[in-house]
Formats: sequence, C-alpha cells, structure tokens
Amino acid sequence: MFVKPIARTVNGHALTLRCAAEQDAQMLLRYLKATCGETPWLARGPEEVTMTEEEEKAFIRGQNESPVNLMLLAFVDGEHAGSASLTGFSTARTRHRAQVAVALYQKFTGQGIGTALLEELVGIARKKGLEQLELEVAAHNAGAIALYKKLGFEVCGVLPRNMKYPDGSYEDVLFMAKPLGEGGTE
Repeated sequence: MFVKPIARTVNGHALTLRCAAEQDAQMLLRYLKATCGETPWLARGPEEVTMTEEEEKAFIRGQNESPVNLMLLAFVDGEHAGSASLTGFSTARTRHRAQVAVALYQKFTGQGIGTALLEELVGIARKKGLEQLELEVAAHNAGAIALYKKLGFEVCGVLPRNMKYPDGSYEDVLFMAKPLGEGGTE
C-alpha cells in the first residue's frame, strides 16, 4: 500500500511524510543503528541491527506491496527525522487489528513529529477498515506513553521483565490499544 507524500508544517518547519522506498535502505539502516543507540526504550541495541542493504530493500519492497503494512518516513526541512509503521495481522481472526510503531532521532522528539506520523497512520488504518491499533512501549518511556494516551491509546496489559539490559536490569513493557470501532470508525 503506497501513500502519496504529505506536506505539513510543524512548529514552523516543513514536515514531509512519505512511504519508504528501496533507495532509502542505506539511510534506514543508519537510522536504525542510531536510534537503537540513542535510547534504551527500543527492543534492540545498535549492534543487533545486522540486516544488509539488500535485506532492507526486500523488507521495504514487501511493505510497499502489502495491502495493509506501511512504513512512513518523516523529514523535517528535508532532514530524515524518523519513521512509523503499520503492520497488519494475517489470520482471519486477527485481520481487524494492526500494530503501530514509531521511532525518532532524539533531536526530533517533543516537536509534534511523532504525533503527525501516528495521526496519519490512524487515518490510513481507518481507510483500510481496521478496527483496532496496538503497540508496545517501555513502561518507563513517559514521553511516548503520554503521546499514545493523547491519541486515544489505552493501557491494556503489562509484560514484566520484557527487556533485559546489559547491566542486568529489566524493563517492563505496556501493551496499549486504540479501538477504531467496526469498519475503522470510533
């Protein structure tokens, strides 16, 4: 599913949202390593980003060919700021749901970019007839939790000790969901 680029303004800066393309593969691999190293809230460390450029291109191609899945990239004044994804479930009993995820370079957090990405994904999910969006977030990631709650996501569960850090400490993960209603309407 491919979405036409969307231009908006956020805090006086030009924000462009567009789907990932295969030519973004190298940039996205650098982004994954950087964002995984900037924050403890993501599920892996930068050393675990081991995909090749060809593997990333194949992943992007699969996203773009999917009827539900989508990877949106955000650019602020032309600079890559982050991405968000929509990943649908595939069985007959779970097709009404999709998982969302968002990650930004730390220098772009708190500027409304994550909000813009997620609002766009919610709109796309509704158009696709999805009935529920879900996500996982580190329990101590207060900024992200506040953003998700602002957009109507509610905590529906906790998985204790979901992540284990190199120092031996653990992080719980909250499961959050946003019902969109039958056929994507709230």
